[in-house]
Amino acid sequence: MCLPFFCTVEFMEGLQIAAVLRRLKTPQATHGWRFPDEGTASLVLEGGVELVMQYKPPQPSISLSNKGSGGGPPRTPFQKQLAARVRGALTRVEQLKLDRVVFFEFGGESGFVDAPATRLIVELTGRNANIIICDNKGLILGADRLIGGDVNRYREVKPGIPWRPPPPYDKLDPRKIRDPSELGGLLGKPLLRALVKQIDGIGPNLARETAKRASLDAQRIVNEADLPAIYHALLALVENPESEISGRSWREESRETLQKPLLAALDKRLKTLRRRLGDLEKARDEADRAEYWRHLGDLVLAYAHQLKPGTERVTLPDWQGGEMTLDLNPALDAPGNAERFYRRARRARKRAARADREEPLLRREINELQKEIAAVKEADLPLLRRLSKELRKGAKPPPGIRLSAPGGFEVWVGRNDKENELLTRSARSQDVWLHVQGLPGSHVIIRSGGKPVPLDTLLYAARWAAYYSKARGEKNVAVDYTLKKYVWRPRKAAAGQVLYTRAKTLFVDGVRPEGPRRE
Repeated sequence: MCLPFFCTVEFMEGLQIAAVLRRLKTPQATHGWRFPDEGTASLVLEGGVELVMQYKPPQPSISLSNKGSGGGPPRTPFQKQLAARVRGALTRVEQLKLDRVVFFEFGGESGFVDAPATRLIVELTGRNANIIICDNKGLILGADRLIGGDVNRYREVKPGIPWRPPPPYDKLDPRKIRDPSELGGLLGKPLLRALVKQIDGIGPNLARETAKRASLDAQRIVNEADLPAIYHALLALVENPESEISGRSWREESRETLQKPLLAALDKRLKTLRRRLGDLEKARDEADRAEYWRHLGDLVLAYAHQLKPGTERVTLPDWQGGEMTLDLNPALDAPGNAERFYRRARRARKRAARADREEPLLRREINELQKEIAAVKEADLPLLRRLSKELRKGAKPPPGIRLSAPGGFEVWVGRNDKENELLTRSARSQDVWLHVQGLPGSHVIIRSGGKPVPLDTLLYAARWAAYYSKARGEKNVAVDYTLKKYVWRPRKAAAGQVLYTRAKTLFVDGVRPEGPRRE
C-alpha cells in the first residue's frame, strides 16, 4: 500500500476514480483525518498512505499519496463534524456504477464518546461537487454544501432526510464488454460524442484517449470496421485510464498544468531578487568611487583661489602625481563645487554600506526561493492544488466593480479606459453589454451565462452605466444595450473605444442604484 501513487486529473472521470479505488483494500484501519485547506480532507490509512479528497467545485478529485498532505486540524464546521463522526475502520468502498459518486463505509469506534458506523458519500461531479455524511441507514447527518428545495427540487441535501442518488442513466460498462459487436450503438455517430454518451466512466478527456489508442480521428463517423479497434482501446483504458499522449500520463499532465503558474510566479520573483542583487553589487563596488569623489572635492578646495567664477572645466595638478581634469558647475563657486563632489562621495558610501547589510539577507532569500522552486517541481498533486489555491488567494483582485444584480446575475462595471477594455474583452458572446448613449462612461457587462436577462436586471445595470458616466445625476439618461458579440474595437482605436450594433435603449436616472455591491 505504501506506493508513490496518486491518480488524479484536473477533471476526474469515472474510470480514473475506479483506478484509485482498486488500490484501496478493505477492511483496513484508519488513523484520523487531516485538513490541508477548507476544501480538502485527507484520511490517514495504514502505512502512512493518505486518501486525499478534494471536494470543492469546480475540479474535485480523490487520490492516494504517501508523501503526506501537510494538513492539520479542521478548518470549517463541516470538517469538525467529519473528524468527530466519521471514524473507525474503512470497511467498504463502492462506486455508483462508473459515475463520479463514491461511498466509503466506516465501522465506527467505541470510546469516551462512541462514534457509530457511518457512510461518507463523495460526489465528484464538477461544479455540483459535495461531500455528505450519512448514518448506516442512509439518513443525512451533515454535508459541506447543504441544498434546499429552492435550488434542487429533485435532490435536496440537508440533515434528517435520506440521501438520494443522482438521476439514473443507462450506459455500457466498459469493464463488462466482451465482444466488439456490443458497441453497435456507436455506429453512424461521431466517435468522441458517442463514447461520452454511451460508455460509462468516460468523459471528453478519456474519449479522446480512446480515439488515440484506437488510432482513429476523434470526430470521425464510426463504421463497422472501427469497432474492433475501439473495443481493444477500451479494454486497455479500463486497465490504465491515463493519457499516453506524447508519452505522458494524465498524472504528469495534471502536475504540469498546476506547476506552470506556480513556477512562473516563483521564477518572476527570483528574477526580481537577482536584479536587486545586481544593483547591490554595483552599489558595493561604488565604495572605491567614494574615495575618488572625495579626492576631487579636496582638489577644488585646495585650488579654490585659482578658480574663476563661471568655470565649466579645469585641469588641476594632482598632489598624488600628474594632473586631473574636472567638470564643474559654472553656477557655483569653489566651495559649492567641492560640496557637489563630497555629496556624491557620501551617497556612494551610503549605498555601499546598505549593500553590505542587505546583500547577505538577499542571498539567503534567493537560496530559500530556489529551494521552494525545487520543492514545487517535486510536489505531488494534493500539495500542488493547495499551493495553487494559496497563489489564487494572493493574486490581484479582478478589474472593475463586481455587483450582485436582481435575478442572481453578476454585473461588471469598468471605472476607466483600461478596465473598460479588460472587462469587455473578458465578456462572453452572450453576455449583455451596456453603455450610456453618446457620452463618455463605463462599460457595463451582465454575465448572463446564455440565459435570458429579465428587465429588472437590465434596469439595474443601466443605472450603474448612467451613474458612472458624464450623465451622473441627470434624469432620463439613454443607455444602450446589446449582446457582447455585437461589440467590437475598431482597428487602432484607443483602449475602451468600441463600436456596436443591434442595440436597444433604456431610459433611467443617473443615480447610484441600491443593492449588494462588491469591488
